[in-house]
Amino acid sequence: MSVGVIGAGAWGTALAQMLASDGRDVLIWAREAELVAEINSARTNSLFLPSATLSDTIRATGDLGEMAGLDALLVVTPAQHMGSVLAAMPDHPRDLVLCSKGIEAGTGRLMNHVARDAAPGSAIAVLSGPTFAHEVAAGLPTAVTLACAEGEEQWDRIAPLVARQAFRPYFSDDVTGAEIGGSVKNVLAIACGVVDGLGLGQNARAALIARGYAEMLRFGEALGARAETLAGLCGLGDLVLTCSSTSSRNFSLGKALGEGRKADELMADRKTVAEGAHTAPVLVELAARHAISMPIVTAVYDLLKGDEPRAVVSALLSRPLRAEQGSAE
Repeated sequence: MSVGVIGAGAWGTALAQMLASDGRDVLIWAREAELVAEINSARTNSLFLPSATLSDTIRATGDLGEMAGLDALLVVTPAQHMGSVLAAMPDHPRDLVLCSKGIEAGTGRLMNHVARDAAPGSAIAVLSGPTFAHEVAAGLPTAVTLACAEGEEQWDRIAPLVARQAFRPYFSDDVTGAEIGGSVKNVLAIACGVVDGLGLGQNARAALIARGYAEMLRFGEALGARAETLAGLCGLGDLVLTCSSTSSRNFSLGKALGEGRKADELMADRKTVAEGAHTAPVLVELAARHAISMPIVTAVYDLLKGDEPRAVVSALLSRPLRAEQGSAE
């Protein structure tokens, strides 16, 4: 099967490098003409993944038409642009593997719904889990959830395409759960960064991860995700990774907020996308629509609107005491 990657940011480039590790040809699409030229001539991506020297079997293109003829595509665009990029393609492959973590602003659609509408003839899968791009590109051991909307038949087709000695997918058919885990954890990672930036300590971070995971479960189950999916690599696993390291763009954004920098300045200054900043307001809206209590997610939204970090934390800590288990906050 022929394979390509749509999106040459850090994660897309790392996935292309992983796919090429067995010697296969990999086509990667980039929007920037200068990046296409750099990948093809220098075998580097100095803009998004400067640590990697790319395989000779990776070829970059700026033509979406070239991607349409492949058997399978890993879609790694920023979540808010996935729909427009897929809609711009003249045709679509049999399998689309969605690797972007987010929820579409304005519509509240998960990425698998966006992809189904843009490419109704393609089978949809979601690849998600605890993955730092630079580690995947370096060939360090990584495990992910590969959720296949068409079940084991689709898994049998695409798992051999992405599995490598150091890149191990695990089967699921819960695409909703796989998506929600990654989307919610991006917002929670911002909160953990704020805790770090304010110097609130390891106890506070651990509490936030646990209570944030409770919010992820409530939201996911309300939208049809399975709890066991969110307890796996794409939920709890991803949450643990990105809530404790400045290698996470979302954690780094939160840390800067906690240190006193302004949200609008930080967002304007970032060449890479911290998806959690775009997901937070959508989550708050969906949580209100479904009557789901998500106080930590709401606090992140308040911080991104410009509220003072210590005041937001104080408000969180001042909420009424309650039982640990249950649907209330």
